[in-house]
Amino acid sequence: MNKRTVVLSLVPLVLWLAGCTATGPGSGEGAQQAVSAQPAENEQRQRAKVHTELGSLYMLDGRSAIALEEARIALAADPDYAPAYNLLGLTHMAMNEPRLAEENFHKAMRLAPGDPEISNNYGWFLCQNGREQQSINYFMAAWKNPLYTTPTKPYTNAGVCSVRVKDDKAAEDYLLTALRLSPTNTQALFWLADIALRQGRHSEARQWTTDIEKMMEPTAEVIWLALRIERKLGNREAEARYASQLRRRFPGSPEQRLLTQGQYD
Repeated sequence: MNKRTVVLSLVPLVLWLAGCTATGPGSGEGAQQAVSAQPAENEQRQRAKVHTELGSLYMLDGRSAIALEEARIALAADPDYAPAYNLLGLTHMAMNEPRLAEENFHKAMRLAPGDPEISNNYGWFLCQNGREQQSINYFMAAWKNPLYTTPTKPYTNAGVCSVRVKDDKAAEDYLLTALRLSPTNTQALFWLADIALRQGRHSEARQWTTDIEKMMEPTAEVIWLALRIERKLGNREAEARYASQLRRRFPGSPEQRLLTQGQYD
């Protein structure tokens, strides 16, 4: 990695609710057993769902130990509940335990082959563990699923992973597709601005960051990117304004330290 800021996306956990598949009941005692078993199965699946959803909230809040426990409770209720394994994969990933993360993602994919959210999350795991090229296959598999409600996510992730391996052409194609799917995708806008800046398209880069600032309160990463764009454009007044924002709002941030050290590239 060079000294420019790299923003790591957090892949949102969209919990996958598995449908209950029941075989058709036969006649006589077998039929009665099938009917009586169904409420118990539904109750177990619902219990697993509730604990997985609760665990996901703990995971997103950084309370990994509790998230793991909730996932284990979910699997005790329903050992075949793929979203619980997906949660375990994400939590172990957040805890920097790649072996356990991959093991649980594989279990989730075996139980729910083709599930787009699990494919997207596993792709992001691969990207974060030096297997960027392999990750693209999982992002594209997620996008191709017609039931996936957020196809902008895998395209954004594919763009970020392409930036990591210095394939700006592919990255830009993925990110522009992500933006067409969701014009308010600020992460895609950020990386398009980053690519444009590095390729010397400074006015275009400024437009991307301007669009971000219209949609959200800028983060330290966005302010630092905008500052460097204005510096390249020779707009010292705007550069100084962004520098002031960075010092005032994000003291001690990596971006503020780079500013203090004069490391603009």
